Formats: sequence, structure tokens, C-alpha cells
Amino acid sequence: MRKPALVDPASRDHILYMIKFTPILLAILYALAMYRFSVWRTHRDLDARSTELADPRLKRLTDRLAASLDIAHVPVYVYEIDPVNGLAAPDGRIFITRGFYRKYQNGEVTAEELASVIAHELGHVALGHSKRRMIDFSGQNALRTVLIMVLSRYIPFVGAWIANLVTTMLAAGLSRADEYEADEYAAALLTKAGIGTSPQKSLFSKLESLTQQRAGVAPAWLMSHPKTQDRIAALDKLEKRWSTSQS
Repeated sequence: MRKPALVDPASRDHILYMIKFTPILLAILYALAMYRFSVWRTHRDLDARSTELADPRLKRLTDRLAASLDIAHVPVYVYEIDPVNGLAAPDGRIFITRGFYRKYQNGEVTAEELASVIAHELGHVALGHSKRRMIDFSGQNALRTVLIMVLSRYIPFVGAWIANLVTTMLAAGLSRADEYEADEYAAALLTKAGIGTSPQKSLFSKLESLTQQRAGVAPAWLMSHPKTQDRIAALDKLEKRWSTSQS
């Protein structure tokens, strides 16, 4: 007499299916957990290592930006790290690194140029870039983790390389698009506030000069950003379009 199968074929196929895709599900769960942890760690670090900007001249300029936006004030903080950088938190806070603020104090960067950085970071907040990127590209890291674990399973040896290449290219493309949008937002805000776009352009040129002085080592604020001349050209084109529409 034939013994009945302990597991019917349909159930067996279902179990095999679950076994096959369990590593992928685990990879996704792991990536989400790391994503949330990275976001929490970034916010904790910003809170612990930042103080509110208290420079009177910069305060006057940020007040002009706030008035143009019909808000009470622009929350700007100095983040105690050395690299030249500006950051925008999803909650609307703007952070200027100590290294960037030090250049202003030393006269290497003007108050108007630093205000253009603040306007640029406000653009990231207003356009939703900060929530998508979560400041430190946590989402990019999560995506890379998933791709590495999935591709390495099906394409041994080169899966991790492909995952890194894909996420790097995707992040670079998104970053460049975000930077152009934030530049345009900042240009409009600076113009409305009576500051103008000249500080944007002069700052781009100064940062490019700093790159050359350091033998090709780019400041953090320029990494993953479009080329300086392309950004200046985009602003020139934008201003030309504005003047044409007004005439």
C-alpha cells in the first residue's frame, strides 16, 4: 500500500518558494532597520554637536530671507565639524559647518555668500530633497545593502560591484538634479530678498579655486554636485529667462 505524501506538491512548492525568497526579504528588513538607525544617529549627532547661529550680520541676512518667505525666522545652526559643507534637515533646520563658518570669519567667504548657501539649503527643504535624501544618504546605503545581498546571491563575485556602481550612478544623477533645483530656488529667494545671485556665482568660483589649491581634492560641499561652470551657466540662463519674461 502506497504511503501518503507528508507534504502535498502545492505546499512543497510554496515552502521552496519561501526558502528561495527569504534571504531577499531579510535583506530588505535589514536595510530598513539600518536606514532608520542611520536617520536616528544623524539627528542625534546634529543635535549634540550644533549651536544656533548668533552672528548679527548673518542674522540680518537670514531675516531678509525669512521675510521673503513670510516666516518668522530661518533656523540656522553651526555644526561642529571641519569640512566645508551645508546641510538641510527634513525638519527645516539649516546647518553650516564650523569649517564653512570659519572661512566667513577669516574673510574668505562673505556674509552674502554664506547667505546664498543657506538659501540653497532652504531650497532642499522646500523642494523635499532633504526628506528623500535624509541628510547622509541613508536611503542610498539601504538600497546598496539590498542590491549587494540580492545580486551576490544570483551573480557571485561581481554582484557587489554592480550594486555599488548602480547606487553610485543613481545617487549622482539624483544629486545633480537636486542641486540645480536648489540653485534655482536660492536664486529666486535671494533676488526677492534683495541680495541677488552674484554671491552664488562668486561662491561657486571660490570653492572651485579651493579645489585647485588642494591638488584636486574637492571640498565636501562640491562632492556629488554639478560642475561649477555648469551651475553658473544655469543661473545666467535663468536670469536671462526672467528678464525676457519681464520685458
